[in-house]
Amino acid sequence: MYTASSSVSAPHRPQRSAVPAGSGPYLDPTNAGRARRPVGAVGQPLSGRIDLSGSQGAQLRMAVSSVHRICPEFNPVQVLRRSGRSVLLVGTTGRMTAVAKCLLDHSPAWSERFRHEIAAYRAFVRHRPPVRVPRLVAADPDNCTLVIERMPGRAAALARHPAEAPPRADVRAALGAIARLNTWRPPAGMFDAPLDYASRISRYHELGLFTDRDLGDLQKLLHGLAHAGGKQGMGQFCHGDALLSNILLSPTGPVLVDWEHAGWYLPGYDLATLWSVLGDAPVARRQISQLAQQQGPASRDAFLVNLMLVLTREIRTYETAVQRTMREAAPATGATAPAPGGLSAGEEQRLLLRRLHDDCALARRAVRAAVGTR
Repeated sequence: MYTASSSVSAPHRPQRSAVPAGSGPYLDPTNAGRARRPVGAVGQPLSGRIDLSGSQGAQLRMAVSSVHRICPEFNPVQVLRRSGRSVLLVGTTGRMTAVAKCLLDHSPAWSERFRHEIAAYRAFVRHRPPVRVPRLVAADPDNCTLVIERMPGRAAALARHPAEAPPRADVRAALGAIARLNTWRPPAGMFDAPLDYASRISRYHELGLFTDRDLGDLQKLLHGLAHAGGKQGMGQFCHGDALLSNILLSPTGPVLVDWEHAGWYLPGYDLATLWSVLGDAPVARRQISQLAQQQGPASRDAFLVNLMLVLTREIRTYETAVQRTMREAAPATGATAPAPGGLSAGEEQRLLLRRLHDDCALARRAVRAAVGTR
């Protein structure tokens, strides 16, 4: 990140009491209070049976049927995760343990994202990236069904925004994997550019999320990057959703999962994503800032543009989550139930939202300083 005399770091936050792994609150805006297990992760041993009865079982029966059309030998054992949009099933296929992912919400946006993930796994069959990824077993883009190898390991974090600073060794392993991936140059045409920077900046400005000065400053940085040439001008291959919850720490090294947003970005998009979720890890943030600007002003500027977009997206997401939590709590008692840490889910979300606004103000100042050096 840009610095005049010192590295950008996270604002001070009070220490929180430790929360055991596997307990709440986990600040996933779409699933507040519950941990999100990454696709392909190994948790407890397989056991039990899936309940396919009743109205809830109807969706599961349809999902299992979709999986059997492309992988007849798949034997479902557990429901790993279920939401209104998708369901994850753990099972066996032959001697291998596998994870089946089936889309339930077939709206155009979610179907496109699902097909993008399938295309990524198919591309990895032909051209392996320099990081470990689950092996593709079977896929059906038309019905949005995917079966992949179940990888050993634990997620580097269960929450999108970890409430406690992750162990430094875990962060170091995650950063190493992301750095290796970002150096990869897959064949031309294999991946596209998922993010239209100019359009996204304009849209955030129209929504009132960016000021007129933000718009002008970011457009200046984009203009400079377009004329930078060389490696920085060509872009960088990124995972696109480089959360710690999408990185499994296995005995043989990190494994990256959930490739729905993979493609070409301005350099530093994955680093910006990691920086945005490590609010309780100032040491890791300083390290990321140093990595982001070690290639010179162009890499610094690209990182700052990415950081502004990522933080603004997070703010939008959690503002929606807070509003939803308040609506759900209003008919009952007017307040959400306390989480194990002593705060309600709504209070946790509001605290996180305040931190994200502070981070965005920090990034905004760095953008203005970077524009002043051009």
